[in-house]
Amino acid sequence: MALTIIHSIASWFLRKRIDQIEEFIKRPHEVQENVCAKLLEAAQSTEMGKQYDFISIRNYEDFASRIPISIYEDIEPMIERARRGEQNLFWRTPIKWFAKSSGTTNAKSKFIPVSEEALQHCHYKAGKDMLCLYLNNNPDSNLFTGKSLRLGGSKELYEENGTIFGDLSAILIDNLPFWAEFSCTPSTKVSLMSEWEAKMKAIIAESSRENVTSLVGVPSWMMVLLRQALAYTGKDNVLEIWKNLEVYFHGGVSFVPYREQYKQLIPSDAVRYYETYNASEGFFAIQDRNNSDEMLLMLDYGIFYEFIPMDSFGTPAQKAIPLWEVEVGKNYAMVITTNAGLWRYQIGDTVR
Repeated sequence: MALTIIHSIASWFLRKRIDQIEEFIKRPHEVQENVCAKLLEAAQSTEMGKQYDFISIRNYEDFASRIPISIYEDIEPMIERARRGEQNLFWRTPIKWFAKSSGTTNAKSKFIPVSEEALQHCHYKAGKDMLCLYLNNNPDSNLFTGKSLRLGGSKELYEENGTIFGDLSAILIDNLPFWAEFSCTPSTKVSLMSEWEAKMKAIIAESSRENVTSLVGVPSWMMVLLRQALAYTGKDNVLEIWKNLEVYFHGGVSFVPYREQYKQLIPSDAVRYYETYNASEGFFAIQDRNNSDEMLLMLDYGIFYEFIPMDSFGTPAQKAIPLWEVEVGKNYAMVITTNAGLWRYQIGDTVR
C-alpha cells in the first residue's frame, strides 16, 4: 500500500514536466537562443569571457565569429590549470569535479569539467526527464513500487589539488541526494566499488533479493551482470529473478548488436527499452516514444548545440550551423557549448 502511494506521488511529480518538454519542441529556435544568451551572461567575467568579450556578443553571428571551435587539445592547458585549483577560467562557479574519459584521437585521457549546474540542470534533470517520458508513455507503469538496478563504472574517485576526478557515473552516484538511495539498488557503497569482479558479485548478492522494476546501464556491462545473476540464482531468465521488471534504460553504445541477446535474457514483449544519449560532456537526448529508434534532443539543459555538415567537415569550407538551420536526414558533427564551461567544443560524435 505504501509503495503504491509513493509510486502515485512520484509519477505525478515527474509527469508534470511534460508540458515544458512539449514547449521546447514547439519553440526550439527561441529556447536555444535563450540558452546561449544565459551561458554567455554567466561566463562574461571569466578569463575566457574577457578574452572573447562575451559581454558584447549580441546574436548568434557574433557568437560564431568570435569564439573558435575547439577540440580537447585546444583547451587542455586551461583544463590543467583548473585541475590544479584555478577557478573562474571558463565558468563562473567553482569546478570541483572532472569526468575522466579515454581520448579518441590519442592515448591520453581527457578530463571533462563537471560543474554544479551541469550536475543539477543537465545530468540529474535528464534522469528525471527519462522517467517523465517513460511514465507519460506508459500510464499503467508501476515503476516506483520497486527499485532501479543501476550499473555504473567501476573506477574510484581521486582527489588532487582540491579537485576530484573519476568516471562520470561515479561522480553522479557520489552526488545523488540521500533519498535516491531508497529507490535504487545496489547501495552507493557497492556501486562505487573499484574492483570489477568483486563489485559484480556484490551487486548480484544485494540486488537479487530486491523487487527490481527497471535496469539502468550500458548494454555490454549490463549483459555480463544479468548472465552472472542467472548463474548465481540458478534461474533460466531475468524475469524469474525480477518478475516485475518493466523497462531497461540504456545508453553509451548502440543497442542494435545486443537486441536479440536481450530478448533471450528477458523473454517478454511487455518489457520496454528506452535509449539515452549522454557522455562525459553532457546529457543530450532521450527516446521519447515506445518502440522507437529515434531520440529527442533535450534543449533546455544548459547546452547550446551547433552542427557541422559532414560533407564539408574537415575542409576549408567547414562551417557550424545552429539547430534551427539543420536539415532532416543529413549527417552532422556535433559541437556543444555547456554550463560546465565548454565553449564550441567538438565532442567527436556524428548525429543525424
